[in-house]
Amino acid sequence: MTKRCDQVQAWKDLHQLKVQKTAFDLRVAFAENENRFNHFSLSAPHVFVDFSKCMWDEQVEDKLLELADQTAVFELRDAMFRGELINSTENRAVMHWLLRAPKTAALALATAKSHQEVQTTLELFLSFAEAVRTNPCITDIVNIGIGGSDLGPQMAIKALDEFVIPTKRFHFLSNIDAHEIGGLLRTLSPKNTLFLISSKSFSTLETMTNAEFAKEWFLAGGGQRVEDHFVGLTSNTQLAKAFGITTTFGFWDWVGGRYSMWSSIGLAIAIAIGEAGFRAFLGGAFEMDEHFKSADAQSNLPLKLGLLDVWYRNFLHYKSRNIAPYHSGLSRLTAYWQQLEMESNGKSVDKSGRGLTYGTAPVLWGEPGTNGQHAFFQMLHQGTDVIPVEFLVVKAPSHAHTRSHELLLSNALAQAQAFMIGESKVTPNPTGAGDEPFNAAAQMGRHFPGNRPSLFTVLERLTPQSLGALIALSEHRTFVAGAVWGINSFDQYGVELGKKLTQNIVSQMGSTHPVNIDPSTQGLMGHLALGQSSGKSV
Repeated sequence: MTKRCDQVQAWKDLHQLKVQKTAFDLRVAFAENENRFNHFSLSAPHVFVDFSKCMWDEQVEDKLLELADQTAVFELRDAMFRGELINSTENRAVMHWLLRAPKTAALALATAKSHQEVQTTLELFLSFAEAVRTNPCITDIVNIGIGGSDLGPQMAIKALDEFVIPTKRFHFLSNIDAHEIGGLLRTLSPKNTLFLISSKSFSTLETMTNAEFAKEWFLAGGGQRVEDHFVGLTSNTQLAKAFGITTTFGFWDWVGGRYSMWSSIGLAIAIAIGEAGFRAFLGGAFEMDEHFKSADAQSNLPLKLGLLDVWYRNFLHYKSRNIAPYHSGLSRLTAYWQQLEMESNGKSVDKSGRGLTYGTAPVLWGEPGTNGQHAFFQMLHQGTDVIPVEFLVVKAPSHAHTRSHELLLSNALAQAQAFMIGESKVTPNPTGAGDEPFNAAAQMGRHFPGNRPSLFTVLERLTPQSLGALIALSEHRTFVAGAVWGINSFDQYGVELGKKLTQNIVSQMGSTHPVNIDPSTQGLMGHLALGQSSGKSV
């Protein structure tokens, strides 16, 4: 049995290194090693990452690689790619990677049947996507889903705007709040709208509530033939048929929601960027899969990123990480990464059910640059907590405004530099006599401590291939951290309790004697008049 990370020697050694490096200073590290940038830079398919402004050195890096070896990260990786049941709590394989493996890929025999099913389904939904793209009557595509059925496709279509068909508009509905769907539907025409209902079980509360709302609107507005305007991205064809849907594209229980955009859940992406674009998207991800599978430890980018996350979380005790994409197309990337990491690795027990004595997933947050600079960068530069920042830039823009892009990239470079070098405005009292607390305080207010870490990621261009590679990289990075921590990154029971309690509350709306509802919740139900009609139709 693989030992837990806190039971291996490298973990103890890292704690000792952390004590030794309490005074570690990036400025000194660069002064002492003129080759630091070259050593701590790494390329993988479509992605370049500069680690040189991260809070580590060669000693820490080497010891983290030992930690990966002692916690059998690569062994678990190989088991995943063999199709073994590494999702132990649900007794399932983890094969989202299979969704982007091309027909000719050399795969483990155990995955051959699933691979053929994937290829068959891929051909079907890509053919459907092409039919929608060439249908001038459909001008609006509305994806109704939540979580992984919403965040991934929404993020990807926003990012790949340069490649999106100009004659279609794409909309995403996830919130159960009728203000959202009502506002959207007022801008649409039933005869020109196609709805994609994205729910594996076809029973997700938020998704099906919005789907019913959309169907009522469609019929009330004179819409004809529900089956021509509603598509099910689901494995429950029976419930979809009862809804009136005849066109469905399924996927498998070995695909977690946050890993599902490569499956039929990505139908909106396929309609947006076409079959060739979607295959390129899959191809970029497959290239990163191959890199993760075959690169040695020293040059394996997902491994290095995941190990850096462990070092930051467990030894430097950074509890959050700021994401700063300097590209407006990546404005939804942080939301996508939040689900990917926090739902995967936000766990407090290991795979055996034992409580953990160390932290796991950090809090991810952020906004696109340069907006974030005028919002929360004040805290990042001068706040009491050190929060690592991840800059993400695209070298070549998709527009012709060279000056604007140069300013954007210069801002990213300058902010990363400022976090590291800092600046001191404190000077001795020029008169040499007396204390001047007001002046000193004013000068200290302009003091930037520096020595604050950042990571810098570069894409040559934002294309289907590079986006696919970037997302696969983040998936494998999350996998590595979870493997070291000894947790199951592929279940998400934490989302279930709230769903169950919602059903209990809904079933007892208006009851004078609710059961299994605490006094505070009862009081709020009464105050909100739940069970009494107080709204109006949208």
